[in-house]
Amino acid sequence: MSWRPQYRSSKYRHVFGKPATKENCYDGVPITRSVHDNHLCTVNPRFIAVITECAGGGAFLVLSINHTGKVDPHHPRVSGHRGNVLDIKWNPFNDFCIASCSEDTTVKIWDIPEHGVLKNITVPRKELQGHSRRVGLIEWHPTANNIIFSTGYDYQVMVWKLDVPEQVIKNPLRSISVHSDVVLSMSFNTDGSRLATSCKDKKIRVFDPRTGTLLQETNCKSHKANKVLFLGNLKMLLSTGNSRWNHRQIALWDQEDLSQPSYSEDLDGSSGVLFPFYDPDTHMLYIAGKGDGNIRYYEISPEKPYVHYLTEYRSFLPQKGMGVMPKRGLDVCSCEIFRFYKLVTIKSLIEPLSMIVPRRSESYQEDIYPMTAGNKPSMTADEWIGGLDKGPVMMSLRPGSKLDSYVELGSGKDPTDSMETQHSRSRPGLSLLIQERLDAKEGNARKESPPTSLNGQLDSMHCSPPKTENELRQMFYKQQEEIRRLKEQLNQKDVRIKQLELEIKNVRNSQANL
Repeated sequence: MSWRPQYRSSKYRHVFGKPATKENCYDGVPITRSVHDNHLCTVNPRFIAVITECAGGGAFLVLSINHTGKVDPHHPRVSGHRGNVLDIKWNPFNDFCIASCSEDTTVKIWDIPEHGVLKNITVPRKELQGHSRRVGLIEWHPTANNIIFSTGYDYQVMVWKLDVPEQVIKNPLRSISVHSDVVLSMSFNTDGSRLATSCKDKKIRVFDPRTGTLLQETNCKSHKANKVLFLGNLKMLLSTGNSRWNHRQIALWDQEDLSQPSYSEDLDGSSGVLFPFYDPDTHMLYIAGKGDGNIRYYEISPEKPYVHYLTEYRSFLPQKGMGVMPKRGLDVCSCEIFRFYKLVTIKSLIEPLSMIVPRRSESYQEDIYPMTAGNKPSMTADEWIGGLDKGPVMMSLRPGSKLDSYVELGSGKDPTDSMETQHSRSRPGLSLLIQERLDAKEGNARKESPPTSLNGQLDSMHCSPPKTENELRQMFYKQQEEIRRLKEQLNQKDVRIKQLELEIKNVRNSQANL
């Protein structure tokens, strides 16, 4: 029997974690001392929100994503709850809308001003009253607009529709009663047609979020689940928890058969909760333990052995919670594929941590940035209630890409096609005219895009000069990147000019010979 080395080719084999410098962290943040096992932090490309410690009631802090450095201890907060805030989540389709839930049994929806929180916000846009005990978890629907799920210590999962005229909503769309204890985590699949939950009774359940029909339930004694996560379109679930010998463990499940895990692995004997994070674009899984300083990361494949260990990021600073930046907020110029925001309670610090694929080229790397879920809903709340399921609306992360590059997952449309190209396919008689228009547009764009982009940056610099050294440095780096890109375009055009000159010379020589 021939021996084969256990080598597996992967473009993510050498991914490494790069913590932010001191001036790019958020220092002096009064992070909550709550023992609730949630992320306690949520991030979007404009703001970072973190649950804070406060005397009386509950509050959370909303900071501009560029507001790094020392945070004012008297910075205004969102403080409308009468009990401790337990969970916060940004609306995936609106960067200025955030939801919070609290020990006061309510869920509240807040509008954040465009320029940030300049004074204390105490009046929410919507207040959801339906739970009889404290609310521990909230989750937005991944593809339908204005649909949010909440679950509390009354063991109920409630579905809410927000686009109604009432400011106080007392009746949810549906109340799902399939749990016998407190729900510890919730996770949707890609199109939001399935909802998986882990419960304090150590079971994982998968049910239809629209009807509340229970579809699958684990009955495995060897794995006590704590957190559960859908793994994108792989039709698999990942759970973290404890083994029979109380070792921390990860387990992989077939979403159609939860009788036994397809894969399980013991990690260590620590006691902190393991938070799983999955990137469906790169198929990478990150495992971060509460109270740990390290983050393990793996690559997931649809075939056995399913889970491939890559390496781990190690730090002496233990994390209490974690926030994750959506893919559309990453720095693609530095090959950043994931970004954590670590809550370090012992230093009152929020530390950004970038996961980077080492590449020599500074240009956009198409192979590590496929089309990803964007910030546009694929359907309305009424359409979802009516029985429709749709995948997310996808977008390109290429710098300078337009909004018309959005495409629905599974629609069969080429993301690079414009509306005119699609129209020309349906009406061949117009194809020549539209092709000429597209060529003209492309030519104009090539002529006009560099000065427009540079002028836009110069205009923005003239209108709003940088106020801090950090903003000045960021603007400098952006302009350096713009200059580098323009030089690259100029070199490409020089090469093209030389090619055309050679072609003209060859044509003239051939004509002279005739």
